[in-house]
Amino acid sequence: MVIDDVFAVIAEGTRREILGSLREGDKSVGELVEELEVSQPTVSKHLKVLREAGLVSMRAQGQKRFYALQTDPLHDVADWVAGFGLASVNLPVEEPLAPAVSLVSASAAELDGDGENQIPPQLGRSLGHAANQAAKQAADLFAHLPKLRRSRRG
Repeated sequence: MVIDDVFAVIAEGTRREILGSLREGDKSVGELVEELEVSQPTVSKHLKVLREAGLVSMRAQGQKRFYALQTDPLHDVADWVAGFGLASVNLPVEEPLAPAVSLVSASAAELDGDGENQIPPQLGRSLGHAANQAAKQAADLFAHLPKLRRSRRG
């Protein structure tokens, strides 16, 4: 599949929601209909487009069809974007870290005041690393939160 086709496929919001839902694991059409609160024909139509683009695969289990995310075409898109010198397509996490860094620095300065309660350098680095990792994980979680939608049920 040509990268232009992948861009065209993921440009549609419902298809992106389906891909996001499938990040959690394989799902049936019925599960996707319930989760996304859209009609079964709509989900089936979008799954067909996603399957033709190689972004999802289907397996039959009895009468049900389960769909799974296939990330290879998305890796091609990410590789193309990386060619522009961007380290990551995610938003930088440095800004959310600023309050945590200043708080840790202020706490360390207070402890350093009388010389008794100094933080060993290795512990300080470990705490900084842990805070950095936690902030990155939080930023990733926030970036992938599902959109809240109004129920279309009457």
